[in-house]
Amino acid sequence: MIPIAVQGASRERKRQGPKGRQPDAAALHAVQQLLGDAPRRRDLLIEYLHLIQDAHGCLSAAHLAALASELGLAQAEVFEVASFYHHFDIVREGETPPPPLTIRVCDGLSCEMAGAGDLLARLPALLGRDVRVLPSPCIGRCDQAPAALVGQRAVAPASCDSVLAATAEPVSTWGSDPMVGHVLSQCLSGARSVEAVMAELEASGLRGLGGAGFPAGRKWRIVRNEPGPRLMAVNIDEGEPGTFKDRFYLERAPGQFIEGMLIAAWAVGIEEIYIYLRDEYHDCRHLLQQALAGLPPSAPRVHLRRGAGAYICGEESAMIESIEGKRGMPRLRPPYVAQKGLFGRPTLEHNFETLYWVPEILARGAAWFTSHGRHGRTGLRSFSVSGRVKQPGVKLAPAGITLRELIDEFCGGMLDGHQLYAYLPGGASGGILPASMDNLPLDFDTLQPYGCFIGSAAIIVLSQHDSARAAASNMMRFFRHESCGQCTPCRAGTAKAAELMAAPLWDAGLLGELSQVMRDASICGLGQAAPNPVDCVLKYFPHEVSK
Repeated sequence: MIPIAVQGASRERKRQGPKGRQPDAAALHAVQQLLGDAPRRRDLLIEYLHLIQDAHGCLSAAHLAALASELGLAQAEVFEVASFYHHFDIVREGETPPPPLTIRVCDGLSCEMAGAGDLLARLPALLGRDVRVLPSPCIGRCDQAPAALVGQRAVAPASCDSVLAATAEPVSTWGSDPMVGHVLSQCLSGARSVEAVMAELEASGLRGLGGAGFPAGRKWRIVRNEPGPRLMAVNIDEGEPGTFKDRFYLERAPGQFIEGMLIAAWAVGIEEIYIYLRDEYHDCRHLLQQALAGLPPSAPRVHLRRGAGAYICGEESAMIESIEGKRGMPRLRPPYVAQKGLFGRPTLEHNFETLYWVPEILARGAAWFTSHGRHGRTGLRSFSVSGRVKQPGVKLAPAGITLRELIDEFCGGMLDGHQLYAYLPGGASGGILPASMDNLPLDFDTLQPYGCFIGSAAIIVLSQHDSARAAASNMMRFFRHESCGQCTPCRAGTAKAAELMAAPLWDAGLLGELSQVMRDASICGLGQAAPNPVDCVLKYFPHEVSK
């Protein structure tokens, strides 16, 4: 019988060394060189994973162990974060590293309609074994479909020839517009008061333009009334298939966005700002780095964080988890982000475009913004239009415009030989409507009675050469791929729905039951909205799924 004191001493001796894989000396040195004097903080884990992958082309087990040692984290924790995100390539012992170049071809609906499948089939043979070709979820260039990423360089529209050419050309970068900052100067000088700015914003009716549509002015008041320190999180993840408006404006006028962001920080009393930019927007990241380098010392500290390929991180709490260096798992509510968000502090979370409009609304006045609108709606909307139209792109149009008006007045009409058959009014999760309903006002709160919503105003136009069933199946495969897996209704529901939708005939009763469970029991909007395209096909296009 071993005395209890001796047992305790034995256990203590066993704990003196670290558990698990010991870091390889060479890998540890390599990681230390990459990190340099950067702080060894938990919330920078994803940033450091990017550093390693950019330098070595993948994440080896030895590098993950070394990074865990540097950050004082369990190796399992580092591995679970790295394995959560699609853009990290983990190479285990004995596995062959990926080729030095990866080409991602978007297989989202707009790109699928434009021939992405042919690209995916032909490119591997043309490029050889030193290049990896992968299908990818939407990369935010639906107006130039089909689109691809050659490494970190966007090629759109993509063809075999343009992709081959891009493998040998240097990556270009965007210039930056000067940040005039006239309205911001008025705020900082006292010419405009916080109350006056908030009142003007409320009078304009500006709502969150990332999809949820929460009134911006009200959100500012809610967060301002919370005890400091307060933080801000800016969402430029823009992963909704069919959406590309944030990238469009960011490439052309980053200064207007930054001014709006700083006005919001001033009005709400924000101490630090975190910008979350999707990994697919490499040129935009370079552009933002340039623009942010010119901020005055008096500005709040701004952190630019890089996503890693996870649609779920467009959900505000999942984005916050990712900024903190964790897996992008949505949080249960309450508490809400406004009360307890980033690092447990009250957080003002905004979509890029919402902040982009702030200085223009304040400069021109709320009456200017509300003077626009049709069919009883007010304001302006940035529609991302793709699909079977002559002139796809970002269309700034009156709120409440109908699809028919949008196509005829802003998109040059339908493509020759194509007639309107159906449309998606709000990207992957916004549902699908038939051509007979092309006269509905497109705005917040106008489409819910029909089982749809406008979301981020991503319009995908289908013609008689397309199938609503095929579109819904494409979307469900996307949701299955992008589910974070945290809750069973979404994780199992999207997989089961995709399986059922692949059958020659749909089991409408079972799909209907599955849809209801996903809506009622999923934690976040991904699982709750994923059934929308399915339900719309069953309701409006029953001839496509039955004899």
